[in-house]
Amino acid sequence: MLFAICIQVTAQNAWKPSSFEIIKSNYKTFKTSQYAHVFSGSKHNIVRLAPELQALTGVELPLDKYKNGTNAPLQLKFKEPVTVLIGVFQDKNADYRQLENFKDAKLVLEKGVTITGLPPVNVYALSFSKGSQTINPQGKGLFAILGVAKASENLKSRDAKLPDGKLWNPTFIVEGFSDEKPLFEIIGGENKPVIDEGMSGTEGIQGGFEGGRVVKVGDNYHMFPTERAGEKGVDYYYDRVKTRIGHWISKDAIHWKRESTIYQASGVYAVTEDDNPMNDRRAAIWSYMPVFNEKANKWYGYYLAYTVSKEIEPNHSFGRIWRCESTVEGIDGIGGPYKDMGIIMEPGLDSQPWEGRQGVASFFPYQVGDKFFGFYSGAYPFNSWADYPKKSGKGWFVALAESKSLEGPWFRMNKGLEPIKTMHPLFVENPIVSQLPNGLYIAIFDGGPDGWGHHLPNMMAYSLSADGVNWAEAHYLPIETKVDKWWDIMRTPLCLIPEGNDVYTIVYNAIDLKRRFHPTGMVKVKLNKDVMESKLKELKK
Repeated sequence: MLFAICIQVTAQNAWKPSSFEIIKSNYKTFKTSQYAHVFSGSKHNIVRLAPELQALTGVELPLDKYKNGTNAPLQLKFKEPVTVLIGVFQDKNADYRQLENFKDAKLVLEKGVTITGLPPVNVYALSFSKGSQTINPQGKGLFAILGVAKASENLKSRDAKLPDGKLWNPTFIVEGFSDEKPLFEIIGGENKPVIDEGMSGTEGIQGGFEGGRVVKVGDNYHMFPTERAGEKGVDYYYDRVKTRIGHWISKDAIHWKRESTIYQASGVYAVTEDDNPMNDRRAAIWSYMPVFNEKANKWYGYYLAYTVSKEIEPNHSFGRIWRCESTVEGIDGIGGPYKDMGIIMEPGLDSQPWEGRQGVASFFPYQVGDKFFGFYSGAYPFNSWADYPKKSGKGWFVALAESKSLEGPWFRMNKGLEPIKTMHPLFVENPIVSQLPNGLYIAIFDGGPDGWGHHLPNMMAYSLSADGVNWAEAHYLPIETKVDKWWDIMRTPLCLIPEGNDVYTIVYNAIDLKRRFHPTGMVKVKLNKDVMESKLKELKK
């Protein structure tokens, strides 16, 4: 629970801000908070901060100008005596302004801020009187203006012990906090889970939910989540093994009723450590993706089946993608029952080491013109096949397969030689693709946890494409800015459903570390059409 403790803020320990005016420059300000981008022209943002700094107002300094020394001295005008909080990076590299450049600076917070991609930050206090003041001398070197506090504040020195920002590598763009105008505005949603332990339908589900898809048919939302069923009296780790795919229905994406079980995993552990047909290859079932095939006039389902090892990380291994079809024709046949039509992707001659021990780890098909493409994924990569089957690294990647039809056959594009790293070079999981009103393709996906030893954005993300093949850098959605944050680790978005008036519904899974059960939440976002059009022009260049 370290993450939650680090950003907790109370009225008693937040330093009181003082207003100021920026003189002779067009520098912007920012609210000193989690996700704030602290420099103009950069993606560096705050991921940890001492609670004393919360809700102060900082100044966005132009990163490149301060690094190369072409900046003018920063001048601020104060209405009263103040204390300016300066962030000094603990690195002797010439790119950073050193402490000796700040006369009479007093250390108040050792390791007081974590900024993505940058060294640890010590926070110093500089006292200034009322009137116009020059904050920094001429010279090269980057530092941060983290806020201006009232001079009357009692700034007690302490070591905040926040982590090194270089652990968050690479940096990332947070919607509404960067220089870019956001494509989506978070407009609200439920301040608590919409499906939680003890609610009707959750009987027999020990570990909650993770992944799957929600679609809307008429007035009904249909959700096909992975239910981490497990067993009572058995360790929580078995929740990831004894899984099942459920079918839930709702009129409002808030109140859900469980209808049926689509598939049930066996929960049987492997008897060998390699990909051997002696093992039960349907030991765990995940990531069910319903897609309506208009040509066939029926629902298809694509889902993932794993071999499961007891001793080797990851315990989910050698994923295979199955396709099934509803036995009931038409759009109303979404509830099935479904019949299996066979495996469409699996480890084989075209597999590459980056697909790793877990690949093929998910699949989502979508149409572009008269072709079909499918995101498939890999995880726990091998450096080379010499590392097979046990020596895997870390990374969660996606690539594209192509086909002439939803039935297949499906082929790895470029024989799967390289994953798509333009979205994020280390973590993209479970992308679901749709189109925006102007034709832009959008993939919404799990952006990676900040927890379990990982330093990732801990937000759901989206990526855009003009052609459905080339995908842009991910942007991350800080939904806790508009809804109460009941989770510690954000996991998988299940949909991006248009509701009219540019409003979209997102249903998502997340984790409260104090509990075994992983609940489901819901949030609403609003599309900015002007930004959408500018993104289309940008991506078509």
